[in-house]
Amino acid sequence: MLDRVLGRASLKERVAELEEEKRHLQRQLEAEQERRADAVSDRQAAEERVNHLEDRVTELEDRVERLKAEDGEGEFRRETSLSGEDLDAVLDRLDTVETGPEGALTAYVPDGHDLPATVREAVGDDAPLVRRAAPCLFVTDDAGLLAVTLSTPVPPEPFADWGEGFAIDRDWLQPTGEYAVALVRSDLFALGEFDGRDRVAFHGFDSDLKSQHSKGGFSQGRFERLRDAQIDSHVDRCLAAIEERNVDRLYVVGERSLLSQFSEVADVTQPVDATGDPEDALADAVHEFWTVRLRVL
Repeated sequence: MLDRVLGRASLKERVAELEEEKRHLQRQLEAEQERRADAVSDRQAAEERVNHLEDRVTELEDRVERLKAEDGEGEFRRETSLSGEDLDAVLDRLDTVETGPEGALTAYVPDGHDLPATVREAVGDDAPLVRRAAPCLFVTDDAGLLAVTLSTPVPPEPFADWGEGFAIDRDWLQPTGEYAVALVRSDLFALGEFDGRDRVAFHGFDSDLKSQHSKGGFSQGRFERLRDAQIDSHVDRCLAAIEERNVDRLYVVGERSLLSQFSEVADVTQPVDATGDPEDALADAVHEFWTVRLRVL
């Protein structure tokens, strides 16, 4: 009775309505936060899958090319990966090839979409195979007895020259002299200094990288800023470690997304898929880097 007289009854009813509206909005907010957290987790899972699938793109493209070959583009007579003594043996054999003047063609083809006229004329109907193998070193003789492509870990400048033998520089294909290989991943760094195939120095470290955004806690934006800052700090630390090396030649390998940040200090960059702790990962990366793909036309 007194509440109605003083007008408090209507105020209490309004308070109750506002409390209910507040609870309703709170439930909406919690549901929205739940959806955002789920979306972030889904996005991270998708990004991880993309990173794994990127390394398989080349393989899938090769399969597509093989299917095209079945429609008349031809196929390589042989494909194999070479390293170590096996590569030595193949290069030694190519060194023994002797022809008459201007009988042996050596060419570096950096882009399959722009095949040099000299190579097109020499290879004839097999030009699509050279395009498919590019970037590559291509050698053939004027009699058509031999025609092969070799992937080059350390690519030379484009050229196409005829001579009495194949003009192959071992530095393009094999570890020679003193050099360093740096492996860079978002969460790892490893640097090895080498003399030929022998490693003479090693330095490596892991970095604590936040890789999963859990429900609650940081917002998505703050999480991404934190992760980007961690990666930037890791890259700076990698660059500082690289500056301390004792040899000039430097090859940087690792995550495709990071390599552009090392292009100014590296002689060559190449994406590789190397896992494990720094020392084991570096060993895998070095082996992959110095593995040459041989294709016989």
